[in-house]
Amino acid sequence: MKQLFDDVSFKCSKLVTKNYSTSFSSAVYMLSPSIRDAIYSIYGFVRFADEIVDTFHGFDKEELINDFEKEYYKAYKSGISLNPILNSFQFTVKENNISDDLIQAFLKSMKLDLIKSDYNSKEEYDDYIYGSADVVGLMCLKVFVKGNNTRYEQLKGEAMRLGSAFQKVNFLRDLKDDNLVLNRNYFPGVDLNSFDEKAKTQIIAEIEEDFRVAYEGIKKLPIEAKFGVYTAYVYYRKLLNKLAKTPCHEIGNARIRVSNYTKAGLLAQSFVTYKLRLV
Repeated sequence: MKQLFDDVSFKCSKLVTKNYSTSFSSAVYMLSPSIRDAIYSIYGFVRFADEIVDTFHGFDKEELINDFEKEYYKAYKSGISLNPILNSFQFTVKENNISDDLIQAFLKSMKLDLIKSDYNSKEEYDDYIYGSADVVGLMCLKVFVKGNNTRYEQLKGEAMRLGSAFQKVNFLRDLKDDNLVLNRNYFPGVDLNSFDEKAKTQIIAEIEEDFRVAYEGIKKLPIEAKFGVYTAYVYYRKLLNKLAKTPCHEIGNARIRVSNYTKAGLLAQSFVTYKLRLV
């Protein structure tokens, strides 16, 4: 029975989310049950693509990402895939009118990670972030507004800024691995081998402005999505604050984290703020 297979597919996407990101999984759980599965399916798709280019060393990554793309479009055309991640994602794409340009932009950025290690201009930097993060936020926004294009256009700008903020925080947090393991530098004009407080301060100021704009969009989100997105926003703001207080040489030598105890406190704080309708 196809319905049973689809249910299993969405459960696989949920399992991927829970195993790869406890923080994101917790935020998704704060969404309305009516939209959780769709967000899990988006995460599963983007996570697998990201894993191909970031961690599948010793394999032909180009062949893997190209096959992944081909299998997605085959699934979209036929309405089914024996890859449960692709099966659930193609269903979500159709159900929520997610446009193909968003998927193509995402895959373009993933493929850039196979051939490009330095982003030397703001244009290159912005283009990569749009494809790797902004469009993921836009896919989620399509789910939040249930495919309503009018609501989507109203919230599109703020959703992109939130995606940008999250990605830039990730770049700063992962500075050590990106530089030493993957040999990548996403920040234009920044020498990671001599990363200093001035560079860190400029990056953080840029992220703060993204968060400021994004917050206005969070306040306008449908009730089904607001608490979950706000929870993720609060977590990433906390991580940014921790990065701001961490000496630049430590960021370059260790991955900065927010403890599970702190995350629990942030969740409680977010819940109170949400219930008091302060957001």
